[in-house]
Amino acid sequence: MAVLVAIAVNEDGYREVLGAAEGMKEDKASWISFFRWLRSRSLDGVKLIVGDKCMGMLEAVGEVFPEAKYQRCTVHFYRNVFSVVPKSKIKTVAKMLKAIHAQESKKAAREKARTVVAELKAMKLKEAANKLENGIEETLTYYDFPSEHWIKIRTNNVIERLNREIRRRTRVVGCFPDGNSALMLVCARLRHVAGTQWGNKKYMSMKHLDAMADPLMAGRIADRSPDPLHGNHEGFALKYKIHFILRVRMPSDKEVGILTLSFLVSLGQVLK
Repeated sequence: MAVLVAIAVNEDGYREVLGAAEGMKEDKASWISFFRWLRSRSLDGVKLIVGDKCMGMLEAVGEVFPEAKYQRCTVHFYRNVFSVVPKSKIKTVAKMLKAIHAQESKKAAREKARTVVAELKAMKLKEAANKLENGIEETLTYYDFPSEHWIKIRTNNVIERLNREIRRRTRVVGCFPDGNSALMLVCARLRHVAGTQWGNKKYMSMKHLDAMADPLMAGRIADRSPDPLHGNHEGFALKYKIHFILRVRMPSDKEVGILTLSFLVSLGQVLK
């Protein structure tokens, strides 16, 4: 069982919880159902999906949000490379990989990646070199967006923090009798986090997006549905620039996982 959650950063740069829904698993069908539900509630204009290369999610995104770009989480990508590197060489390889994403432009990052691939082959780490060579391009998409936001959109870190908070509560409960009970607990924690932590600190400065003369950055919608997390705002125009989507997994072993976030969209409240 899983609980799917939608989070956004509004036009003022503050994070908000937009909605949650019960899911079953992380295959293509489940993701399509969730994305279509969000789109039916006025989700539109998704420009970037950041995730750990869950194939079901990627296939669903391509079908429901074909205009969205994909950014592979660099942290998950590093871990994938480390899986074929001897423990004695992981620190060295980690520095080499981080140097790629420390470059000032996508062109420079590509050039650095080619150098690192050659170095890995010289170290007799051909499998790691192949993983880097085949997967590096999908980790560089964030370079197409404002440099001030690069650190925040190239990984899933923003969701991992929320994941830890949810895991802390779900582990106390253990097994849930049904999906609705899990959904209620998650929504309660989401409302608490949004009300006590997110409202006091701006997450991103949206002026950098506004300054981009790209029509893809623009967008606004009005949502006239009641919001169970924040009250009834009938007729209130909700404008968002950044939208996060995550999956909170709740199997019997009590582990909670996160899959993805999406960036640069305009949407309204999506939770019934």
